[in-house]
Amino acid sequence: MNTLISVIIPTHNPNLTRLQRTLDGLRSQSLSYSDWCLIIVDNASSNPDLFANLDISWHPNTKIIREERLGLTRARLAGIQANECDYLIFVDDDNVLCPNYLQDTIKIFHTYPSLGAIGGKSLPEFEVEPESWVKQFWGCLALRDLGDDIQIYAYEKESHSQKQHPIFAPIGAGMVLRRQAAEFYVQSILNDNARLALDRTGKSLQSGGDCDINLTLLDGGWAVGYFPQLQLTHLISANRLTKNYLARLNYSSSRSWVQVLDAHNIRPWNKIPAWSVVPRKVKAFINYKALIHPANYVRWQGMCGMFEGLGILK
Repeated sequence: MNTLISVIIPTHNPNLTRLQRTLDGLRSQSLSYSDWCLIIVDNASSNPDLFANLDISWHPNTKIIREERLGLTRARLAGIQANECDYLIFVDDDNVLCPNYLQDTIKIFHTYPSLGAIGGKSLPEFEVEPESWVKQFWGCLALRDLGDDIQIYAYEKESHSQKQHPIFAPIGAGMVLRRQAAEFYVQSILNDNARLALDRTGKSLQSGGDCDINLTLLDGGWAVGYFPQLQLTHLISANRLTKNYLARLNYSSSRSWVQVLDAHNIRPWNKIPAWSVVPRKVKAFINYKALIHPANYVRWQGMCGMFEGLGILK
C-alpha cells in the first residue's frame, strides 16, 4: 500500500463536538482511504480516555499517539516523527477540510516540485454572529481569503536580498508539508528551546510556530505557496470573539512575530530599552484611545506585545 499523506491533528483537551466535525470532514474526502492515514496527537490532555468517544472506526489506518510535553510545536513534531508518508498536513481540531483538499494537495506537489509548504483559504463558521469590528482581526483568528490567484515565493540566497515572510505563506491550519521539508524543519528546531516555545502552550496564546516553519523551509531552499483550491472551514467558538480574548491574542501574536523574525536574523525594527516598554505602553494607550472602542483596545494590546518583543531582543 502506497500511503501518500498523513493527516496530523494535534489536540489538547479538545471540544469533542468540534473535533468530531473535523473528523467528519476528513471522512468525506474524495481521496481514497488507502492513500492517506490519520494521526491524532493527544498533547497531554488531562483526560486521555475522552478520545475513546471518537468515531474513527471508518478509517483503516488511524492511530492516536500521546505527547506528554505540552505545546503545539511539540505536538506537531511528534506528528512529523510518526509520519511515513510523502506529505503531511496539519489539521487543527476545529478545522473542516473541503472534500477535495487531500486530492488537490497531491496534484499541487506533483505540479510544483520545488514547494516545501502550501496552504489556502481558511473561512469562518461562527458559533455566534460576531460584532462588525471583529472582522479587522480575522488574521489573528487564522482566517483568510487572499483571492483566487496562486501565489508562490522562494528565497534566493545568491541574490543577497532580504529574506521575506510573504503574507500568503501557509498558516498552521491546513498547512501541508513535503516530507523532506518537514524533516529538515525537525532537525533545525529539536535543540532550540527558544523556537520550541514560539507557539501555543497551555493557556499561552503565542502563535509563531507556522511562521517559523515557513522561514526555516525558505532557508532550506524550498518554496512556499498559496493555492485557493485548498479551502477549510474554521469553527470559531463564541468565547474567541470577545474583546478580552482578541486582545490577549493580538498581544501574543505581535510579541511572537518579533521573536520569530529575530530567530531568523530578520530585524525590521530596532531593539528598544527594556525600561522604555512601560512608558511606551502608556503613551500608546492614550494615542490609540484604548477605552473608546473595543477595536482600539485590541490594537493597543497588539502594540504592547510588540513593545514587549522588542524589549527582550538581545
